[in-house]
Order: sequence, then structure tokens, then C-alpha cells
Amino acid sequence: QVQLVESGGGLVQPGGSLRLSCAASVMLYRMGWYRQAPGKQRELVADIISTSKTNFADSVKGRFTIYRDNAKKTVSLQMNSLKSEDTAVYYCFASPIVLGTPAYWGQGTQVTVSS
Repeated sequence: QVQLVESGGGLVQPGGSLRLSCAASVMLYRMGWYRQAPGKQRELVADIISTSKTNFADSVKGRFTIYRDNAKKTVSLQMNSLKSEDTAVYYCFASPIVLGTPAYWGQGTQVTVSS
């Protein structure tokens, strides 16, 4: 069983920055973040495969960066130039494979972008 615990969410003004962190009991091949806004489906924000291959949703490219530290067993999401449409619950995930629905999820952390 893989346990994931997110931290770092909160309220930020448009244009601001936040860094989300996810502490994992075990690091798997694919780690990353989904988000779910009210009334919307959960969507992939970013993932990192193995040590360096990253993918980002088009809506966050150039603004978000994802990092993983296997020694510390963490995966982080640096979010810059935040917009109101980034408001959502952000979920850390872990998967032993590249494709398909991730097997393990954190409990989620709220990010609210508002003035």
C-alpha cells in the first residue's frame, strides 16, 4: 500500500505562486498531480515518469513545474502566475505504470486563487 500526503495548498491572489508537496511512503515509476474544480471532472495537471520525463496540461505549461526527489520520497508542484481557473482540489498520485488510472491517491489539498 502506498500512502500519499499532500501539503502546501491555500489561498493566493491571481499572479501569485504556491508550492504543493506530496510525501510518499513509496516512490513509484509515475508520480504527479491531478486537480478537480467544482462541477468539473478530475484532470491531469502534471506528471513525472522515472526521474525526468515530465508532462503538463496545456493550461499550465510554462507556469507549473514538477519535481521529484526519490531520496526524500517527495514530489512537488511549483505553481506560478496562478489564475482563478487554477482553483481546485489538487491530488497527488502514484502509479507503477505509465498508462491508465493511477492506483494510489492522496487526500487532496485545496488551492484557491482569488483577490
